[in-house]
Amino acid sequence: MQRFLRVGLEGVKGKVVHHHFRGVSVKTLLFSFSSSRRVISTREGLREVKAVGNNGSPPELWDMSPEEWEVYLDGISRDLGYRREDVAFLTTGADVDKFGVGEGDFEEFRVVSFATAGVASNAVRVGKDEASTYEEGGRSHNLGTVNIVLLTDANLSDGALAESIITVTEAKVRAFRDLDIRSSYNPMENQATGTGTDNVVVVSGGGSLVSYVGGHSKIGELMAEASYESVKEAVGRQNGIFLGRPMEERL
Repeated sequence: MQRFLRVGLEGVKGKVVHHHFRGVSVKTLLFSFSSSRRVISTREGLREVKAVGNNGSPPELWDMSPEEWEVYLDGISRDLGYRREDVAFLTTGADVDKFGVGEGDFEEFRVVSFATAGVASNAVRVGKDEASTYEEGGRSHNLGTVNIVLLTDANLSDGALAESIITVTEAKVRAFRDLDIRSSYNPMENQATGTGTDNVVVVSGGGSLVSYVGGHSKIGELMAEASYESVKEAVGRQNGIFLGRPMEERL
């Protein structure tokens, strides 16, 4: 089953695909491009790809070894019609059907953000809550995760792609603050800044060259507001957390 999405960017198509891996139901929030796009991913670095996928898998697939996980991503890629090297993947345990969307336009530029979010199990105030896990064998598990895919028609320089991660992350933290999402580990004392497994992919376009996307730039403003709105909506849809909820529900 496929559900097509409105993205509003030339050469970009979006859809949610319901498919299977070894008889287990999985879902992928997929963005495909009419020609290869430059992306930066906090999982895979700078790449040139034909698609970006945010794959949601159920608990029965979370205990795969690193080798099995690569087999999984290879199989998912082929199921979606791509080679593994042509897709930048994010992964999550959240329901990718419950994504949030934010968008903005200014002059010639357009920015669209799609986020999925699960914050109920591992929200953390980074650097304040004690870390309890480490990467083992190249594989870590994404029990609750904020994944953001940010797309724009602007041609972002490598530096702007890197800087966009800062802008997007600051917007995510703002959403967590406004929603008063508490640390899963010390909710009475610590407001969360994210989960311990959050990731971002930023997709560059083919329009005018942009080399600065910080908070003083209009495109940085668009990126931040789109990311903020998408995270806020995704948290509401996945976890039922909204602005202004009672104090007893926060702790």
